[in-house]
Amino acid sequence: MTTRRAACSCGQLHLTIEGEPSRISMCHCLECQRRTGAVISNQARFRREQITFAGKATTWMRTAESGKPATFHFCPTCGSTVYWEGESFPGYVAVAIGNFADPAPTIAVWEESRHFWISLPPDTPPKRGEAGMTICVADY
Repeated sequence: MTTRRAACSCGQLHLTIEGEPSRISMCHCLECQRRTGAVISNQARFRREQITFAGKATTWMRTAESGKPATFHFCPTCGSTVYWEGESFPGYVAVAIGNFADPAPTIAVWEESRHFWISLPPDTPPKRGEAGMTICVADY
């Protein structure tokens, strides 16, 4: 079984994860851009029971586009967001893949907000929601 370690910039907040993620995705929504300071947010989603949490975390909650809350856990020392949980995906934890060396996204979401100069591999499928809109990773 694969064991992965995810950590904040200073290493104080870290996770040990056993096994494979249920999905790896990227999000182009403006909220994720603001949270990361980057043009794309990336996540690997794992079942909560796969993860051992260590260190102190501070939380911040926001309402996702779905109207459901998402709670972000970040290091109180260096400010790095390490993981988040959402009412839209109960029992799962999303981990920022910048904290790992290996996962690569297999799905793109909120393409409407994607910067025009970002090009993705042609085989990266978008996630479509109701009425053809793409949806944010924190929304489901």
